[in-house]
Amino acid sequence: MIGRLRGTLVSKQPPWLLIDVNGVGYELEAPMSTFFDLPPVGSEVVLRTHYAVKEDAVALYGFLSEGERALFRSIQKVSGIGAKTALAVLSGVPVDAFARLVQSGDVAALTRIPGIGKKTAERIVVELRDRVDGLGGGAGPGGAANTAPADPVSEASTALIALGYKPAEVSRLIKDAGAPGDAAEDIIRKALKAALR
Repeated sequence: MIGRLRGTLVSKQPPWLLIDVNGVGYELEAPMSTFFDLPPVGSEVVLRTHYAVKEDAVALYGFLSEGERALFRSIQKVSGIGAKTALAVLSGVPVDAFARLVQSGDVAALTRIPGIGKKTAERIVVELRDRVDGLGGGAGPGGAANTAPADPVSEASTALIALGYKPAEVSRLIKDAGAPGDAAEDIIRKALKAALR
């Protein structure tokens, strides 16, 4: 298993990261919570990882904090939730806020996360209520600076669609969230906050 990577951040195109570790490039999928706190491309980064073997593929997921990785693993233990939905949860709400939603049984707020319907939200509350206590842990070190992409709006749209939002909903969220000069991460962050309202 691969539990941790330390290397140079070669590229970050939500939801994908490429990390060079002594000449070997590791491609990882990461939640937006990790993207928001990544250092600039070319910087050294340390990521906790989750290595998953599926029937038809092998996947590697990266997280800046142990809390993110723990939540990613815990939420997949809920019946009907896979990696895509787990990433959407982490992208849509911070670990501490998710723990509060589960502990308070706020099914309505949980259903605003893409891929989570009412029944799934109810299962999350029932199955995770006793397990979310120790999940805290903020983001790891690193600034939010980023190399400006060629088209931040397109990059943000692609990332939101990959998280499970419908194209029409993405267009509305980006129209309301984007401001001239915003980086893709800023647009995504604003759009995800707007989606939870």
